[in-house]
Amino acid sequence: MKKTLTLLILFFVLFSCKNEENVSENSDKLTKTKQKAEPNFGIVIHGGAGIILKKNMSDSLENAYKIKLEEAIKIGHTVLKNGGSAMEAVTKTINVMENSPLFNAGKGAVFTHEETNELDASVMDGATLNAGAVAGVTQIKNPINLALTVMNNSPHVMLSGTGAERFAEEQGFELVDPSYFYTEKRFQSLQRIKDKEKAELDHDSKVSFADDPFIKDSKFGTVGCAALDKNGNLAAGTSTGGMTNKRWNRIGDAPIIGAGTYANNATCAVSSTGWGEYFIRAMVAHDISAMMEYKGVTLQEAAQEVIQKKVPDLGGNGGIIAIDKDGNVSMEFNTAGMYRAHMNAEGDLKIGLYKE
Repeated sequence: MKKTLTLLILFFVLFSCKNEENVSENSDKLTKTKQKAEPNFGIVIHGGAGIILKKNMSDSLENAYKIKLEEAIKIGHTVLKNGGSAMEAVTKTINVMENSPLFNAGKGAVFTHEETNELDASVMDGATLNAGAVAGVTQIKNPINLALTVMNNSPHVMLSGTGAERFAEEQGFELVDPSYFYTEKRFQSLQRIKDKEKAELDHDSKVSFADDPFIKDSKFGTVGCAALDKNGNLAAGTSTGGMTNKRWNRIGDAPIIGAGTYANNATCAVSSTGWGEYFIRAMVAHDISAMMEYKGVTLQEAAQEVIQKKVPDLGGNGGIIAIDKDGNVSMEFNTAGMYRAHMNAEGDLKIGLYKE
């Protein structure tokens, strides 16, 4: 009897252990399945490329840039984390930078030769390949919002100048007085460049502006964002005040679809920052996507080829931020620095200003 009882106890112990193993194994499988099923997403931003050097940056200003980049990207990341669209994340993120005087977009826009501010912006939806852009607007607080409205509420892709602002009024936008965009820092940058022009006309002048970072960076300055949402959709947007001292209603690459902004769910989403004339000629944003689609290279390989070879070979410089359909990110630039940040689905944050 004792022998039978012992055997029964052993049987139950073995059965219980086996059952616990099965439960544990099934639990591990469910966890792995859940992890695999969790949709990927990510966001990457830039605040312009150029002569961004540690020696020219005070600790307080460097900290200010880092704080604003973090604030901007966390706004977009929260949108994505909560299931929002890539386009919503892009526009809300760019709004933060447009509202800051630190960046050459919106409030911090640079001045034209005529001492006015002319703003450009564009957005593109990777799911539909639909796009919207505005150029040369002077009374739109957040040009990226108007670019989105052009995409969603008009039959056109790009509107410019007074026509774009008439459309904005019809769509319920409140126009701001052009004085809203005045910042002393940007105005003084323009004056230094004008002084340089005068000095160059005076052959006896010994004035040197070679080391002035504001003059060196007169061709740069943009903000941009690219995002991948939980539904697998990509979007990109770019906003800028353009080139300091620009004339004749010059338009750069920022509002040009394929140059400053591009998004395609089959490949990637890209926002550019740099010397616009060269980014237009190289069709930088689209070229990166095309290399991925037709050549089969990775996002990083395509970005390096375009930014480190193709653009410099033409004589231009600058950088891009991009994210592909799998959440891989590139923040490639050939200048001394680029204000940039990235957050992945896990919430890991990376912020950079200078070359690493």
